[in-house]
Amino acid sequence: MKNRTRLPQIYLCVILLLMYLPLLLVIIYSFNDNKLSTSWSGFSWKWYKELFEDRSIMEALTNSIILGVLSSLSSAVIGTLGAVGMQKIKLRSKAVIEYVSLLPIMIPEIILGIVFLTFFALLGLPFGMLTLVIAHTAFCIPYVYMQVKARLVGLDKSLVEAAEDLGAGEWRAFFDITLPLIMPAVLSGILLSFAMSFDDVIISIFVTGANTNTLPLKIYTQLKTGVTPKMNALCTLMFAVTVFLVGLSSWVGSLSRNKHTKKMEDEK
Repeated sequence: MKNRTRLPQIYLCVILLLMYLPLLLVIIYSFNDNKLSTSWSGFSWKWYKELFEDRSIMEALTNSIILGVLSSLSSAVIGTLGAVGMQKIKLRSKAVIEYVSLLPIMIPEIILGIVFLTFFALLGLPFGMLTLVIAHTAFCIPYVYMQVKARLVGLDKSLVEAAEDLGAGEWRAFFDITLPLIMPAVLSGILLSFAMSFDDVIISIFVTGANTNTLPLKIYTQLKTGVTPKMNALCTLMFAVTVFLVGLSSWVGSLSRNKHTKKMEDEK
């Protein structure tokens, strides 16, 4: 019997420690009573209280929420229609089109930011919330597209065909049959898109205006003057929101897959 080495387990523990120890320290020191992050003086909620009393941060938070909602809903409409449309068309270049539609995920954000900056400058659009929504919608579309496409693969096409045979038009069949069946995937894509939009910094730097500030940009600019416990508290809250949204998106997606699997088993 061969001796089993513990090297893989040790390697995994080291990697996890390096990844999450800094994050754990940020969370711990957000409750530090001392203004200096180098020493612990006791547990306190005062930095969270000061955080919510800061008007500039609350304004940036409001902008981030508005931006996330608008971009995620816009990307949901475009990504859903794109996935449904790509399923129906039969072209030799279909694979190329799908690959191009996923490029925003693979292209480095700094390149996307420069591209958007140049594009909006050529169009003469004023930089601000409008350009932020357009840019965030563009890089959020692939997240919705992938979720809906995966759901459409296991969709029973005979249901749509039966609705059309009974006299339903293409749009009526989509809203009555297809959309309710793919809605869990759409919701999962919306939540994931909101999380990606809410956390974005690099692209937002290139396309925002002087009078429009988002929460990640606010954090980035304040970190240049030093890390304070208030910034630790803000980062902790953003991390909690992101984990919640990604977890909720994963749960909605798994719920959809479980329903589909159960349906297939019942049919067998």
